[in-house]
Amino acid sequence: MNTKAILPFFLIILTLWSCNNTQSYDTIILNGNVYDGSGKESVKTDIGIKDGLIVKIGDLSTAEASRKVDAKGMAVAPGFIDMHAHLDPILKLSNCESHVRQGVTTALGGPDGGGPWPFGQYLDTLDQIGVGMNVAYLVGHNRVRKNVMKLENRAPTESELSQMKAQVRQAMQEGAYGISTGLKYLPGAFSKVDEVIELSKVASIEGGIYTSHLREEGLGLFDAVQEAIVISKEAEIPVILTHHKVIGKPMWGKSTRTLAMVDSARAADLDIKMDQYPYNASYTGISVLIPSWARAGGNEAFKQRVSEPALRDSIKSGIIFNILNDRGGSDLNRVQFAKVRWMPELEGKTLKYWCEQKGLKPTVENGADLVIEAQLNGGASCVFHAMDEGDVERIMKHPQTMIASDGRLVKPGMGHPHPRWYGTFPRVLGHYVREKGTISLSEAIYKMTKLPATTLGLKDRGQIKEQMKADIVIFDPKTVIDKATFEKPHQYPEGISYVIINGKLSIDNGVFQNIKAGKVLRKNK
Repeated sequence: MNTKAILPFFLIILTLWSCNNTQSYDTIILNGNVYDGSGKESVKTDIGIKDGLIVKIGDLSTAEASRKVDAKGMAVAPGFIDMHAHLDPILKLSNCESHVRQGVTTALGGPDGGGPWPFGQYLDTLDQIGVGMNVAYLVGHNRVRKNVMKLENRAPTESELSQMKAQVRQAMQEGAYGISTGLKYLPGAFSKVDEVIELSKVASIEGGIYTSHLREEGLGLFDAVQEAIVISKEAEIPVILTHHKVIGKPMWGKSTRTLAMVDSARAADLDIKMDQYPYNASYTGISVLIPSWARAGGNEAFKQRVSEPALRDSIKSGIIFNILNDRGGSDLNRVQFAKVRWMPELEGKTLKYWCEQKGLKPTVENGADLVIEAQLNGGASCVFHAMDEGDVERIMKHPQTMIASDGRLVKPGMGHPHPRWYGTFPRVLGHYVREKGTISLSEAIYKMTKLPATTLGLKDRGQIKEQMKADIVIFDPKTVIDKATFEKPHQYPEGISYVIINGKLSIDNGVFQNIKAGKVLRKNK
């Protein structure tokens, strides 16, 4: 053997080996129980981060880094991806603290049909001010319909439908990840399925997804799920039943059927998934108790209708029905005020309390009159305690369910929010994984990371793998828990020690760093 020829080869190998083992990293995470996001159990290993990327997974005990984090006894997971976030306050709360403290590194905004407009201009503004976590957006059907048709209760003309399609196409080309609908809300409630299919086809051509606040989540739930399945088939688009739930006592337990419908659709090669928040109470405007036809044309038209005795009786009957069978949970105590600009002292109190305060018997009829009064005063946001815990757990266990907050960016002192705004992801990890054993820790992480990343087409996030973006959360599985309650919602969670976003420590040893490490994500950009 010619040793002179072999010697340079060995020198090259030795040099490469030496460089690999003397590489300096920005951050090294040591000794962590690493969950890669795939649903597999953890592996104890180290992670090296450089220039915003995960560049090395393995033994880094002797490697150099600007910062080392000892994660012994801790769970290390991909950063959580919130598939349903109300990011509207982001221009004022751009550091996104209430989300980042939950371990969220990426959030999808524009849900329930209410995406921003003008779309691309809005994303450009976020780029300019900077954001505390990665944000992506959907184009909203309600937003587009209102742009073209205001609050008119009718089908669009051919010209109007063309204008809406053009706006959806524009938003998709400017980086939207898909289209959202809020078919329970105005003006989406006035649309027929054919309109939604046509707009969804535009999003589908651009590779987008469809997320739907279903037309009904109470007595009409089955038809609403079927409508979403039809939209998936006809528009050839992946569909997410967003914040999937079962509302109202008459429907409790019926998630068995909706989940069977999802399974049947998937067996027919339709891409149907769900997202869910881990609470048995919802949050929306008190107007959800009012029949949609009564609100057509806006508040002035509503005022005119309730001033006419015959129409007011019809509206009141519809509200009574919804209190008994839908969001009202058949009990005025289940309707809790959250944000009331015209009477802040009501925040945190119930519809029953308001009746008694006004000297009225807490009957459903009197409650309906107060719902009308609240809407005439400008409306209110409410927490509706009208869901069954059995349905919550059943939906959570389904393999196609992702975790999502349906939470709005918030800071302490802002109204009386739903606790999900502060606690969604820690609640799953602490309450449903550790305390109740509803799902395993590896399953929960998968539902928060790889599954949503795959759904959105995020190829460089949602997993701990080399060359992926360094979005990472480090938490103590023995102590992580939500602290926000329905009575005292303004409380940050515990047990999340580190949150890394694009390689930067946004939570460092439990302390929020108030940096803007996030990126504005644009599909296909």
